[in-house]
Amino acid sequence: MTVLSNPQLPAASYRGIFLFCTAVFLFAVMDSFAKLAGQTFSPLQVVWARCFFHILLLVIFLGPSHGLELIRTKNLKVQIIRSMLLLGATICIFTAVKYIPLADAGAIAATSPLFVIVLSVLLLKEKISVRRWAAVACGFAGAMIVLRPGLSMVHPAMFLVVLMSLFYALYQLTTRFLAGVDSSATTAFYSVLVGTIVMSCVAPFIWIAPDLQGWLLLALVGFIGGVSHFIMIVAFKYTVASTVAPFNYTQIIWMAVIGYFAFGNLPDGFTILGAAIIVASGLYIIHRERVTKEA
Repeated sequence: MTVLSNPQLPAASYRGIFLFCTAVFLFAVMDSFAKLAGQTFSPLQVVWARCFFHILLLVIFLGPSHGLELIRTKNLKVQIIRSMLLLGATICIFTAVKYIPLADAGAIAATSPLFVIVLSVLLLKEKISVRRWAAVACGFAGAMIVLRPGLSMVHPAMFLVVLMSLFYALYQLTTRFLAGVDSSATTAFYSVLVGTIVMSCVAPFIWIAPDLQGWLLLALVGFIGGVSHFIMIVAFKYTVASTVAPFNYTQIIWMAVIGYFAFGNLPDGFTILGAAIIVASGLYIIHRERVTKEA
C-alpha cells in the first residue's frame, strides 16, 4: 500500500478523507446487503460470495497489469494467516448481522482499535501509557453497556461481533507487518484468496440455489466489498492513517441509519450511550498517539 508519509497539500488530505469516508460508507452498505442476503441464504454462502466476487474483481482489473506478480509473496505464511483472520472476521460479522440490528453490530465492532492496543502490548511488547490504558478500559466499559449483560437477554450473535473485532485487530497487525514486504496488489489478492478457496469447499454443503435476484444480491456483497477495499487503498495515497482514523467511527452512524430505513431497527439508549463511550475512548487514543509522535 502506498502511503504519503507527510502530505503537504491540504487538498490532497481532504481528497483522502473523502475517499476514506466513502469506503467506510460502502462497508456499511455491504453489511446491510449481507444482512439482507442472510434472510434467504446461509451466512456461509454469503461469505463465499463476499470472497469469490471480490477476488473476481481483482483478477479482472489487476490480472492484466500484474500477471503472476499477484501471487508472488515474500512471506506466504503471514499472508495466509492474514487471509484466514479476515475470513474469520467476515464469517462472524455476516452471521451476527443476520440476527441482530446493524447499529448494535457497528457499536461493538468499534472496539477493534481497542483490541489493537491490547494485542500490541501482548504480541509486540509495545509500551502503553496509563492514559491509553484508561481509554481502553472506558472503551470496553462502553461495549459492556451495549451488551448490557444481566440487564437483558444478550443475543449470542453479539459475542460473534466481539470475536470479529478480535480477528480484525489481529488482521490489522498482520497488515502492518506486511506493509513493507509485499506490494499492495499482492496483499489485496491474498486477503480474499484463502476465503475463496475455503468457502468454495464449504459452499456445496450449505448451498441454496439463487435465482437471478439472488445472484445479483450475492454479487453486490462481493463487488461492494472489493470496491471499498480499492477506494481505501487509493485514499492512503493522499493522506496518512492517523489523519483518517477518527472517520472509522462514521460507520456506526451509517449502520444505524441504514438499519433504521432498511430494516426498521432503531438503536436504543444503551446502544447509543455505549457507542458514544467507545468512540470517545478511540478518539482519545488517536489524540494521544498524535501527541506522542509530535513530542
